[in-house]
Amino acid sequence: MAENKAAVRQLRYAIVGAGMAGLLAGVKLRQNGEEFTIFEKADRLGGTWRENRYPGLTCDVPAHAYTYSFEPYPEWKAYYAAGPDIQVYFEMVADKYDVRRSIRFNCEVAGMVWDEAAHEWAVTLGNGETQRFDVVIAASGVLHHPKMPVIEGLESFAGRAFHSAQWEDDAPIDGVRVGLIGNGSTGVQILTAINKRVEKLVHFQRSPQWIMPVPQFPYSDEDRAAFRADPALMDAIRYHDEYLGAIRRFTDGITDINGPEIAQIEEICRLNLENSVRNPELREKLRPDYRAACKRLIYSWCYYEEVQNPSVYVDTGRIARIEPEGVRMTDGTFHPLDTLILATGFHADRFIRPATVTGEGGRSLDDAWARRPTAYFALSVPDFPNLFLLNGPTGPVGNFSLIDIAERQWDYVDQLLDRLRSGAERRIAPTRAAHEDYEERRIAAAKTTIFGSGCTSWYLDAEGVPASWPWSYDAFADAMKAPVFADFGLPDEGSAAGRLEEEASA
Repeated sequence: MAENKAAVRQLRYAIVGAGMAGLLAGVKLRQNGEEFTIFEKADRLGGTWRENRYPGLTCDVPAHAYTYSFEPYPEWKAYYAAGPDIQVYFEMVADKYDVRRSIRFNCEVAGMVWDEAAHEWAVTLGNGETQRFDVVIAASGVLHHPKMPVIEGLESFAGRAFHSAQWEDDAPIDGVRVGLIGNGSTGVQILTAINKRVEKLVHFQRSPQWIMPVPQFPYSDEDRAAFRADPALMDAIRYHDEYLGAIRRFTDGITDINGPEIAQIEEICRLNLENSVRNPELREKLRPDYRAACKRLIYSWCYYEEVQNPSVYVDTGRIARIEPEGVRMTDGTFHPLDTLILATGFHADRFIRPATVTGEGGRSLDDAWARRPTAYFALSVPDFPNLFLLNGPTGPVGNFSLIDIAERQWDYVDQLLDRLRSGAERRIAPTRAAHEDYEERRIAAAKTTIFGSGCTSWYLDAEGVPASWPWSYDAFADAMKAPVFADFGLPDEGSAAGRLEEEASA
C-alpha cells in the first residue's frame, strides 16, 4: 500500500472514462486512500475492449506486457490476448482494487467549466447534474468515436451494414457474401477470423499494409499453473530482452528513418510478403507503395495465410457507390453482398470531446485545439488548470504497451498532484511559453519521423503533421520521471524542452 499523501488536503477527483487508463488512476488513488468518482458513458467498464467485440479482436502487444505492472496475470490464454480475455482482466482489476464502487455507469460528461475564484471544475453530466471537483483526470482514450465512411449510397444498402466497433452479433456472416471495407488492424483481424465462415469475402483496401510477422501460441494449463506458482516467469516474458529490444528498435527506427533499425523492419516486412504470398498478382496487390511503419505497423501471425483463402477477393480499386445489392467500383465492377462491415477506424482527434471544456478566461478546449489537438508532454494544456490527460494528444502511440505509457504518465501527474495535496498550490497548468516551446520542437521532430515519410494515416493531423511523440521510448521514460516545475510556473530549475534538445542532438 502506498504512503497516504492526502493528509494535508483531501482533493476531490473526477476521472472521465473507465477504460484502461481510468481504472489505473482509480487504483492509484484508492491505494493512496483518496476518494474519486469515475464517470463512464457506457454500462460497463473496459473502454476499447468493451466497445470492440468483433471476431478476431486481439491486442498487438504481448499479453504479459499489456498488464499493469502491479497486477501480473497468470491466466492469459495466449501470447497475444483476445479482446474478451482482456475485458475479463480489467473487470478483475476493478473488483480486486475496489474501484467498481466509485464508477458511475451510463453517466457521460457533457461539459466542464473552470471556476477561477474557487479553483475547481464544475462538471456537468448528460442528465444535467453538476458536481464540483478539484482535479479532473481525462482518461477517455483515443479510439472511441467510430468514423463512418462517406460513400454514396451507403444508406441504401439492403443488407446489414455496421461499423466494426458496433458489431451486430446476429448479422449474417456464415455462408453469405460479406464485404469488408478497411484494412487497418481491425480489418486484418476480422478477415483472419471470418474468411473460412463466409461464402465469399471481398476485402476493399485502397492502401495495402505492411505486415510484421509475430509468433502466436496458446498458454497451456501447465503454463498458467507455473505462472501462478512463480510470478517471475511472467516478468521474464514482459521484460524479455527480445521484446524490449523490439520496442527500442521500432522507436529508434521511426525517429531515424535512414538508420539500420528501420531498414531491418522494412526488410522483415518485405520478406514476409515475398515469402508468404504465393500468387504474384495477389502479392502485388498487397505490396504497399510507402515505407514500412509510415502507417501504424500491423502485427499478424496469419494474415497472409488467411487472405489467400479462395473465399477471399482483394479489391484495391476505388468504390464508386454502394447500391442496395452490393458495391459498385469506379471501373464498373460490381460485388453483390449480403453483409457490409465498415472497419473504417475512429476519429482519433476527439479525446474528451464532444464534452465542452471551458478553462481560464473563458477559453474553450475547442478553440485551444482549433489547429490541432495538443498538450504539454501529452498531459496538460495551458489555461486548463488541474486537468490532466492520460494518453492525451501527441503521446506515444507506437507498437508498444499503452499500459506502460499510462503508468509512467501517472507517476508524473502524481508528483504534480502532491503540490495540490500539500496545499502549496491550488491550480497547476503549464505555461503557454513552455507548451509552445514543447510543441515547436515536437512538430519539427515529428515531420522527420517515418510517420511523415509520405503516406496517409490516422496519425496525421489536418496539416499533415504526425500527431505523435517523435522521440525515443527512452526519452519518454526519462521525461516522465519528474516534472520540470518551472514549466508550470512553479519553483524549479531546468527546462523539459532543453532535455529533449539534448536527446535530439545526442
